[in-house]
Amino acid sequence: MKTKIAFVALACFALCVSACNSGPHDRLVGKWEAGQNGVKLTAEFAKDGKAKITIFGKTLQGTYKVHGGDELEWTMNGTTSKFKVKVTGSEMELTQDGKTITYKKV
Repeated sequence: MKTKIAFVALACFALCVSACNSGPHDRLVGKWEAGQNGVKLTAEFAKDGKAKITIFGKTLQGTYKVHGGDELEWTMNGTTSKFKVKVTGSEMELTQDGKTITYKKV
């Protein structure tokens, strides 16, 4: 019985440590959607630093990096853009030039 309790406690500890240590890059990984007035924008970030964005049925491939925990550098078709990024469990906000786009995790 003590062995089972110790195993469960160790598993919970490992889960908490891995969740607490997830950095901004890890929280960004996944598929995100934004949109209003019938226009849908999908952004997808992979663990390997690759990204793609789909709008109006066209997908662009690119790369991304996170600097300092709150800056996203995103390169698509040879053009690099920088955004302030804020990621929670289910939302991501990208801000550039005073304009913010809010994405929902899909």
